[in-house]
Amino acid sequence: MWPLGRYLKQLPVLADWTSDESHEWAAFCAHLDGGKDLEAALEAVRLSERQTNGVADATRTFLLPADLKAFDDLLKNRRAFPLTRLYQHLFQSIHKTLDVITPNYDRLAEYAADAGDFSHFTGFGYGHLQTRARDPGTRVHAGREAARTVCVWKVHGSLDWFRDEAGQIVGARACHTTPAGYSPVMVTPGIDKYRLTHGEPFRTIFSCSDIALERARAYLCVGYGFNDEHVQTKLVERCEVNGVPLVVVTKQLTPTAKAFLARGKCRKYLAFEESPTGTRAYSNINPDGIDLPHEELWRFDKFLDLMLGDAT
Repeated sequence: MWPLGRYLKQLPVLADWTSDESHEWAAFCAHLDGGKDLEAALEAVRLSERQTNGVADATRTFLLPADLKAFDDLLKNRRAFPLTRLYQHLFQSIHKTLDVITPNYDRLAEYAADAGDFSHFTGFGYGHLQTRARDPGTRVHAGREAARTVCVWKVHGSLDWFRDEAGQIVGARACHTTPAGYSPVMVTPGIDKYRLTHGEPFRTIFSCSDIALERARAYLCVGYGFNDEHVQTKLVERCEVNGVPLVVVTKQLTPTAKAFLARGKCRKYLAFEESPTGTRAYSNINPDGIDLPHEELWRFDKFLDLMLGDAT
């Protein structure tokens, strides 16, 4: 978030901004300079609609090169993504569908499905120019059978979703820049975050993600900070009330994640984060955590090596 905040702060003030817009942008930059993180800085000001769209477009511009590099890495090595290994393991079953819920805009979950020769579905049709699928059960079929599919529920939007001036939403994977007359469909941090998720395609996506969370028999959270109450409500409720097992793998547990686990209501959990000696592991049995020296189980690839066996 810090690199993105620095990038946004360097954006030029446009000549046609109103005085209110200029004032709010200056306040946003001042909050960043004062040490607030990006989300807190955006929540402390009220940007106009066109400024909010500008932040989304700049965020897309900032993130897209890393997304494209990930795809290039995948072309060089189909085993580049640990997530592909997890998909392959989980599909060694009778299951036809996996659910991935992500607040990220990137397409790593989709790339990982491609690398494993699995179909993926994000709520849009297939092809270079995609319209929204009215049926969340839309699938690619091989013969009469639905292909094994990774459903990626992108609750904050995607790098390849755009809205035109008439409000129509399309998916356009080949666009490296935002097309003229379009704006990115990406919910960025700020006070409008919750309002924007009440419109489409987010209403449908949240409904599908809630169904997936309600049906799940266990949760695996990778790099998730538990800072999105509108995303995690169902997960938190089922962990605390129904005892659904939870595993968290992340470089650093956020204060919000630690507070959730420390409440003592989550009856079955295991969480890994980086420590000075290797890994710190927390569980419902050891809520204060124990050190695992010389282990890197907070890294997703090393965690999978432990769970599934060494990839080499």
